[in-house]
Amino acid sequence: MSERTDLQGRHIVLGLTGGIACYKSAELVRLLTKAGATVQVVMTEAAEAFITAVTMQALSGRPVVTSQWDAREPNNMAHINLGREADAILIAPASADFMAKLATGRADELLSLMCLARPRERCPLLIAPAMNREMWSHPATLRNVATLRADGATLLGPGHGDQACGETGDGRMLEAQELCDDLVAFFQPKLLAGRKLLITAGPTFEAIDPVRGITNHSSGKMGFALARAAQEAGAEVTLVAGPVHLPTPRGVRRLDVMSAQQMFDAVVPVAPQHEVFIATAAVADWRPASLSAHKIKKEGKKVAPTFELTENPDILAAVAALPDAPYCVGFAAESENLLAHARAKLLRKRIPLIIGNLGPATFGRDDNSLLVVDAQTEHALPADGRATDKLTLARILMQELATRLAAR
Repeated sequence: MSERTDLQGRHIVLGLTGGIACYKSAELVRLLTKAGATVQVVMTEAAEAFITAVTMQALSGRPVVTSQWDAREPNNMAHINLGREADAILIAPASADFMAKLATGRADELLSLMCLARPRERCPLLIAPAMNREMWSHPATLRNVATLRADGATLLGPGHGDQACGETGDGRMLEAQELCDDLVAFFQPKLLAGRKLLITAGPTFEAIDPVRGITNHSSGKMGFALARAAQEAGAEVTLVAGPVHLPTPRGVRRLDVMSAQQMFDAVVPVAPQHEVFIATAAVADWRPASLSAHKIKKEGKKVAPTFELTENPDILAAVAALPDAPYCVGFAAESENLLAHARAKLLRKRIPLIIGNLGPATFGRDDNSLLVVDAQTEHALPADGRATDKLTLARILMQELATRLAAR
């Protein structure tokens, strides 16, 4: 599968201030350029004490700018030109001192001059703090953070964890991948801002004995992509995940469950608190009627053990039947007759929308093609029916969902 280019055509000015977290900025440049962005690095004198301009130039493919007196600019106004060319300015790392400078409007070197002179209506400022935990929690820093936010800046982080000084706490800069993901999300349209979504993902595991169980091939990738796309679109997202090994999307609240009953217990009580419920999980229809307390031993037996099955609760139908039910979206993973089975499930569950796909052709894959079915119509995603990556599909589905919610 080809690499994602979510920042294709974006021009990012990356500002580095003094801090040991500058080492992460090298990886950040690599990730931003890999995502399709062009990156112009601007460094303060203090930043050059931690990482060289040569390194940043090699990674960005562009000369690094370090001085407001840089004569390479035809008009000698780097602080004006850099901001006019940028789709966003990202300061990573942003030291406590530099944040204080921005909060008070001081501009005594190139990077602060550029931030002050940027066209604020079309060049957003994003700040990734990096400092000791005591510096981060100091009242002066907190006042500066509040001022920066009030002035329109977006703060990314900080993170929590081990710090270079040997202490542990809040204040460390987010990892490069986290910052890249946050920047990608920043540029996504906020079509679901203020809405609350509940999403299920992955398989369930129905235990037979302490070591065996009934499950399926669902990887959870589609559900996790939907959770990420919803969060990018501005929604508050709760993700109830079966047993999968996938990282939690940035900004998403995750609840891990194992069985269908556990998923039912996690979903149904909180569903009315959400505007939308998307049932992506491939929930097992059946489970053993009783659980063996110990591993069922073979020990030379010629006949395989048998056990009775009982039906699992229907999570989607239960949520759709609630008096204050959210807008319900189901998924139908079929092996044949996709439209007929999807429409039958739509009617049986009494829901407004269902997304169909051929399960055996997509389980575990990074791409998919979908069929969107409502009471009157159906259409393919993508329109040409060719498989595309699941995050792209998820973003398209969020656009469609926002349109349908607005029309309710």
